[in-house]
Amino acid sequence: MRNTRSSCEAEASFVSGDAMTTSVSAGKPVTRHFEIRRVPLRQPLEWLDRGWTDLKEIRTAGLAHGALIAILGAVLLMLGSTHLYLTAAAVTSYLLVGPVMTTGLCELARRREAKEPVGFDESLRGLTRNPDGLVHFGGVLALIAVVWFVLSAVLLQSVLNASVPSLAVALWGGAAEMSAGQLLGYVGCGAILAGMVFAVSVVSVPLIIDRHAGASDAIRASLRATAANLPAMLLWAALIVAMTALGFLTLLVGMVIVAPLLGYATWHAYRDLIG
Repeated sequence: MRNTRSSCEAEASFVSGDAMTTSVSAGKPVTRHFEIRRVPLRQPLEWLDRGWTDLKEIRTAGLAHGALIAILGAVLLMLGSTHLYLTAAAVTSYLLVGPVMTTGLCELARRREAKEPVGFDESLRGLTRNPDGLVHFGGVLALIAVVWFVLSAVLLQSVLNASVPSLAVALWGGAAEMSAGQLLGYVGCGAILAGMVFAVSVVSVPLIIDRHAGASDAIRASLRATAANLPAMLLWAALIVAMTALGFLTLLVGMVIVAPLLGYATWHAYRDLIG
C-alpha cells in the first residue's frame, strides 16, 4: 500500500492549471490558479498511512488537538441530547465545521515535513499564517451550517410532517417525535450538504496556511481537485465518514486519535493533489 511520494508524483498526470498569479484588472482582487494533480484510486490509503506516521512522531501536540476536538463534540452532543432533531443537527454541524478544526493539525504536519518544532504552541501559529483566509473560509462553512438549519426545519415541517422541537423541549427534553423514516430523510439532507463541504474543503485549509491563498481560490482548487480525482475522492470521503463514525461510536474517546490522524492525512492529500 505504501508508495513513496516521488513515485506518486511520477505517476501523476496533471490537470491543466496556470500556477501563475493573474489579475483581472488593476484594483480588483487577484485570482490564483493552482496546478491540480491526478492521483490513483487507492491514494487516500497512503494519506492515512503517512498521517499515522505523523501521529506517532508528533504525539502530544496532535493528541491535545484531538482531545479538544473530542470535547467540542461532547458539548454539542450534550446540548442536542434532548431531542433526536437536535442530536442529528449537532452531529451534522460538527461535520460541517470539521475542516476548520484541522488547522492546527495541518500546521503540525507542515512543520514536521519542514523539520521545524512541532509543539502545541507552534501548532497555533497556523491560525496566524493567513487569518483573513481562514476567517473567510470559516464564514463559508458557517453559512452552509445556517442554510442546513433552515432547510432542515422546512424539511421536517413541510416534507416529513414532523415538528421542530419547541424551546422547552430543547432545554429540558421531551419525547422524540421523529420516526425512523423521518430521521433517515433528515440525515440524508444533511449528508448532501456535508458532501458539498467535503468538495470545497479537500485542500482548502492547507492551501490557505501554506501558500496564503484566499478562501475563494482555495475553494476553487478543492472543487477542481475533487472533480479531477472523483474515484479517489469518493474513497477519501468514505474513509472520513467511517473514521468519524468510529469516533462517535466510542463516545468520542476514539476521536482523540481519529481527529489528528485525519488532520495529518489532509495535509498529505494537499501535498499530492496540488502541484
